[in-house]
Amino acid sequence: MKRMRRHARTLSGVFVLSHIPALAVAASPPVPAAPAASSGTVPEGTPVRRPAGERIVVTGDGTFATANGRIGNQPGGGLIRPETATRSVSTLSADAIARQAPSASAFDMVALLPGANVSSSDPLGFAAQTNLNVRGLSGDSIGYVLEGMPLNDIAYYSGYPGQFADNENYDEIALAQGSADLDSPVLNASGGLMSLRFRDPSHDAGGMVDASYGSYHTDRAFARIDTGEIGHSGIRAFVSYSHGETSNWRGSGRDRRQHIDFKAVKEWGDGNRVSVLGTWNDAVTSNYPQIGMADWHAYGVSGPNNYASTYDPGNAAAGTDYWRLYQDPYRLFYVAAPSRFTLTRALHLSVTPYAQWGYGNAPGGTVLSTTGNRQGTEALPYAVSIPGAQDGMATVMADYTQSSYRTGFTSALDWRLGRHRLTMGYWYDYSDDTETQPFSPLPSNGHPGNIWADSADGTILLPDGRQLLGGDNHTISQVSALFVGDTMSFLDQRLTIEAGFKEVMLSRDGTNNLPGPQYRSTMNVAEPLPRLGARFQINSQHQIFASVSTNFRAPAESSLYDAYDPASGALVNAANTNLRNEYSISEEIGYRYAGQRVIGSVTFFNYNFTNRQIQTVVSHNGSLIGSTVNAGGQTSRGIDVEAGLRPWHHFSPYVSGEYLHATIDNDMTMDGDVLPTQGKTAVRSPSLQAAVGLTYDDGTFFGMASVKYVGHQYATFMNDERMPDHTTGNLTLGYRMSSIGVARHPEFRLNFINITDSHYLSGVANPTLNARDTTGRYGTTIAGEAPTYYVGGGFAVMLTGSSAF
Repeated sequence: MKRMRRHARTLSGVFVLSHIPALAVAASPPVPAAPAASSGTVPEGTPVRRPAGERIVVTGDGTFATANGRIGNQPGGGLIRPETATRSVSTLSADAIARQAPSASAFDMVALLPGANVSSSDPLGFAAQTNLNVRGLSGDSIGYVLEGMPLNDIAYYSGYPGQFADNENYDEIALAQGSADLDSPVLNASGGLMSLRFRDPSHDAGGMVDASYGSYHTDRAFARIDTGEIGHSGIRAFVSYSHGETSNWRGSGRDRRQHIDFKAVKEWGDGNRVSVLGTWNDAVTSNYPQIGMADWHAYGVSGPNNYASTYDPGNAAAGTDYWRLYQDPYRLFYVAAPSRFTLTRALHLSVTPYAQWGYGNAPGGTVLSTTGNRQGTEALPYAVSIPGAQDGMATVMADYTQSSYRTGFTSALDWRLGRHRLTMGYWYDYSDDTETQPFSPLPSNGHPGNIWADSADGTILLPDGRQLLGGDNHTISQVSALFVGDTMSFLDQRLTIEAGFKEVMLSRDGTNNLPGPQYRSTMNVAEPLPRLGARFQINSQHQIFASVSTNFRAPAESSLYDAYDPASGALVNAANTNLRNEYSISEEIGYRYAGQRVIGSVTFFNYNFTNRQIQTVVSHNGSLIGSTVNAGGQTSRGIDVEAGLRPWHHFSPYVSGEYLHATIDNDMTMDGDVLPTQGKTAVRSPSLQAAVGLTYDDGTFFGMASVKYVGHQYATFMNDERMPDHTTGNLTLGYRMSSIGVARHPEFRLNFINITDSHYLSGVANPTLNARDTTGRYGTTIAGEAPTYYVGGGFAVMLTGSSAF
């Protein structure tokens, strides 16, 4: 192949060669037939006459074989592709994924797409403290779906990308910035939808391995086996396993992750397909504390802004700042069976049943007294035995455990009738979620005996055998959603109009098992969600589109329950079963261009929100638990742009950008007064974002350089504190070798993350109403509360070697 490259030049995937007979597959003008032998065949070595100056054309797809399949010839290095949806969507292909660090999360990989603002805490993608904002809307307002299966946390709607899949198994990741699909099984997608897709198992038996080592003593290994077609069954499958570890980059602690992905596929007849896919994840990650602006200016990424490396119950924090009290263990298992059946030539049925299980703990450090405690509102008339207590006080680990079971299915009938494509479907989801807050005593060295807290043994018990609890809730949630849609084609399919309607019904039935006035808590909501979209294909290159969609986000589960301080019995969180759903109307109009060389789009968008729900974090007896603030009305307007170039002399540049103007529509009530927030800029809404990526790949040498700029963003509703802007850059360098024995297409890759070692705040973790004392409209002084921020990951390097077999 090296010799062929020296004689060839690439023009849009067509190799033009001169006088290389061994590669000739077509000739023009036609070549006269060579003399035939008596056997009717052409004897070996018989010369073939060719006209002088003949040019032989060999067509190719411009892709390269790699350890993880074929990549190449994608515009923008795989960061953009031609789209046909009636709403905005950006798709990341396997080309771009293959050049990222193998430990990078799904959030990290979409960071260059328009509107995507990733708040990370570590450079290599292991930390659970991460968030994705799209057009100023936080990660709990975004739906996450893996081939028809919902991945959002059932209680708080957040997505945890480190749990989703291993990068080597993604085929594509799509980010719909404006709204979810009509049939998407999500309750919270007012901020859009992230759709993930596994690669299909190979038709041939084989596999892939890779190993990585990098900064902060990071090591990772991955192996995948493809069965190929099993016998003559038509079934093919893959299963993969990975193990990764890294040290906390700015403090004490070490993260560990084990992961299994699998997928099996059976296809037959005309469009019939059944697949079974799933994920098992087991991880224990250290925690990265979010910090205030004053501490950031004083200490940066070091010192008091990190958890303590040693346990000292005699320090100012009474030892509650010890890093081992803030480890986050979590296990989960997902399985789904997305299937499609051809009932008739015009009628198809799609069904995706799924089931999920997860268990984890989000602990923190706190201090308890041995006397005067309460179980809910029940005063305990006896002393509680806490090992290690001194003078009636003890430092303990406040656990916050969540055990979740979930099952459901989506189904849809697709009927093609003339110029109409009618869709009718139903989504049902059942979930069982139990959340408790026990307390674990600490030995003299401060090492928790069981960070999982999955057994009453090892937690603090009352004399009657009950666990001492700061919370104990059990919730059954059920979702029923009916949807119907019609996709109509006119003008020889140049004009497409989509109309749809979805009715989502959610019921929650829960119990608060702590003594107190509240036992049962229920919520029943129903939301109608109409939508309309259109696309007009002006010609093969130019396209315009427009859409109007309605979306909603149901309140988080934590809003259902009272929560108490076990030391005093004080109410630290009041139940609000009347909290209204966030509801939004989003409008988009855009233009797309898909030429031979350039792919691009411009999208204008407008959102109008009522009961805007802002994700925040509250301390519940030492544990940091997700919560929400109702911000009332909000209006968001802006422009998204992106463009990419198909490979030109092996280079593929990509650019994206966003301008966002998001404002609060009303004043906010606080402590009986009113904060003058109307007209202020919404939190987590940078007015400017921009990204540039440049990919090079000639099949042997490859690389990618990227830069992302995020403008300043406010952290309070009063706009009296803001996070500064920041710019980060990443670099990838790689080399592919020729196959050696059983090692097919081995390659080596260096990933440099945050190559300038910028120390920066990457996102707003906990927005507040006001950072400084503020006078309300009625004259009351409303005390300020400092917001907190994510600290972005530092400089890191990862070396990866991989090979197929």
